[in-house]
Amino acid sequence: MKSILYKYRKFLGVLLVFSIITIYLFYVALKPSKSLPIFNPADVNPELVDSTVQYISKYHTIADFSFVNQNGKTITQKDYEGKVYVADFFFTTCGSICPKMTTNLAEVQKAIINNPKVMLLSHTVFPETDSVPALKAYALKNGVVDSKWNLVTGDKKAIYTMARKSYLAVKLGKPEQLYDMVHTENFVLVDTKRRVRGFYDGTKKEDMKRLIEDINFLCTE
Repeated sequence: MKSILYKYRKFLGVLLVFSIITIYLFYVALKPSKSLPIFNPADVNPELVDSTVQYISKYHTIADFSFVNQNGKTITQKDYEGKVYVADFFFTTCGSICPKMTTNLAEVQKAIINNPKVMLLSHTVFPETDSVPALKAYALKNGVVDSKWNLVTGDKKAIYTMARKSYLAVKLGKPEQLYDMVHTENFVLVDTKRRVRGFYDGTKKEDMKRLIEDINFLCTE
């Protein structure tokens, strides 16, 4: 038996290598490749979407915008052109979910700090109280890196419009108060083509892990 194996050792070696390669190729071919959905208003909870766009089922992108950040600089879509970014909504005096969301987003900032393709964008839902100095104090308190993360304020109607017509992420507030908003725990992932690619619970560590993985995936997509 040993002599037979020795005689055909080269053939058996080649057969073994061929078998390993074949199994690997089958594994690669059958393994589902990672992908992320592209979200449109029709795909999202209607409570988070303005009624005028709820019917849109394709080609949705983030609209142009212009706000002022924690340093008094005007921030527009040009500052995020060609970037993967995470957007959210908060206010500086929030004592419920905002602290946890901000802490978690700061962890995301650490993960992407050396990646020039990625940025963060937080919008206040109370621009009437969140002035530039208030945003700056909040930024300093929470370790915001200016080159990576903009905290922005501006016209309330414009923020409302972005929240519910572009990012599809904020609920209506009091019916009697025009453009009132109730921010949610949602972090919104946007790709380089200004498309919404994911929603994440900003209060959950496991969602932050998934968010960071998805950010890295979009950077190579």
